[in-house]
Amino acid sequence: MTTFKPVDEQMDLLQKGAAEIIRVSDLRERLEESRKTGRPLRVKVGFDPTSPDLHLGHTVLMRKLGHFQQLGHTVIFLVGDYTSLIGDPTGRNVTRKPLTREQIDENAKTYTDQAFKILDRDATEIRYNSEWLGKLGYEDIVRLAARFTVSQMLERDDFTKRFQAEQPISLHELLYPVMQGYDSVALESDVELGGTDQKFNLLCGRELLRQYGQKPQIVLMTPILEGLDGVQKMSKSLGNSIGISEPPAEMYGKLMSISDDLMWKYFLLLTGLRDSEIEAMKAEVAAGKLHPMEVKKQLARTIVADFHGEADAQSADENWARMFQQRTLPSDVEKISISIREVARMDAASLRQAEGNLSMSVPIDTARLIVKLGMKASRSDADRQIRAGVTIDNEKTTQQWFTIGSRPRELTVRIGKLLKVAVIT
Repeated sequence: MTTFKPVDEQMDLLQKGAAEIIRVSDLRERLEESRKTGRPLRVKVGFDPTSPDLHLGHTVLMRKLGHFQQLGHTVIFLVGDYTSLIGDPTGRNVTRKPLTREQIDENAKTYTDQAFKILDRDATEIRYNSEWLGKLGYEDIVRLAARFTVSQMLERDDFTKRFQAEQPISLHELLYPVMQGYDSVALESDVELGGTDQKFNLLCGRELLRQYGQKPQIVLMTPILEGLDGVQKMSKSLGNSIGISEPPAEMYGKLMSISDDLMWKYFLLLTGLRDSEIEAMKAEVAAGKLHPMEVKKQLARTIVADFHGEADAQSADENWARMFQQRTLPSDVEKISISIREVARMDAASLRQAEGNLSMSVPIDTARLIVKLGMKASRSDADRQIRAGVTIDNEKTTQQWFTIGSRPRELTVRIGKLLKVAVIT
C-alpha cells in the first residue's frame, strides 16, 4: 500500500501556480481518501499532437503533472491522436485544417520523447485516445452526443463569438469537448489538468463522469503562459515561443529577452522554486539589493539546465555574457561622468554613507539617469520611456530603479538608436 504525504503538504505543492481548482474542497477530500486507502489518484492531461515540437507553454501542465507524480499519484500523459482529427477549437476563429494520420503519428512520437525531459518515464502511463474513441460505433457516438445540447455547446465563448460574427462552425467541432470528456470516463480520471482556456472542455469531462456514474473529476487549471512578446499566449505560429528542443544558447538568449515583469511568472510556472523563494527574490529586487538582470540569468540557467543539463546551461550563460555584457562599444560613443549624488535613490544619511564607501551597493533612479544623460528632457518624459522600456547594459528594463555595486561604474544606456555611457562615480 502506498504511503502518501500529509494532505496539507500535498496541497501546498499542487496549488503552486494553479489559476483555479474546481473544487479545492473536492481535491482535499480526494487526497484524504487516497491516504486512507493507499490508492493513488489518477491524474490526466491531454495533448493533441498538432505540431512536431513542444514549447515552454506546454511544459506548464507537464510540470504540474510532475508534481502529482512526485507525490506518488498515477499520472497519465494522454496523446490525443483521435481528437487531433477534429482539432481543438479553443481560441480559434476558424475551423482547423484536419491532419493526416501520418502527421499525427509522427508528431505523437516527438511529444512523448520530449515529455520525458520533465516526467519520469517509468512512472508515467502513456495512453492514446484512439484506444477507446476508435472503437465507438455510430450508435455510440449518437448516444454520447445526446448527453449535451446545442445550447450548452454555444455557451462556450469561442463558439458564441463565431456564431454572432456569422463565422462557420463545423458540426464536428461541437464534438470535440464531448470526446475530450469521454477520455476522462474511459480513464476513470480523478483529476484533469488544463489551461484556463480549456475550462469548458474540462467541465464537460466532469459532467460526463457524473452521468456515467463515476465521481466527477477535479479540474485543476494553470494560467496561460505569455510568449516572448509578453502579450499573447506562447505559440509557435505567433513566433513568440521557446521550443524545449532548441539549442541551449538559443533558448538562453530568448529567455534573457523577456520583460522583467514576465520573468516572475516564468519562475512560478517553469521552475521548482516555491512561492516563498520567488517572493523573497522579488523583495530583494524591489529593495534595490538585487539586479533584475542577475535574477533573469538565474531563470535562464535553470530552465536551460532542465532540458540540456548543467554544463550546457553554464556554457550558454558564459557565451551570452561574452556576446552582450562584454560587447565592445563604438569608439565614438559619448561618455558622461555623473556623481552618485545626482542619480542615487537614497535618503540623505544613506547617501553620505555611500559617498564615503565606493564598494557599497547603491540603487540608481532610472529616470534621473536618463535625464542626466540628456536622453530625455524631463522626468515625465523619462518615466514614459521607462514604461516602454530602456536598455541598460544590453538588458531591457521597465524598472524605476536598479542597483550597482562598486564604483566607478560604467553603464551603457540605449533608447532606440541613441546610445550613451554613464560613468557613475
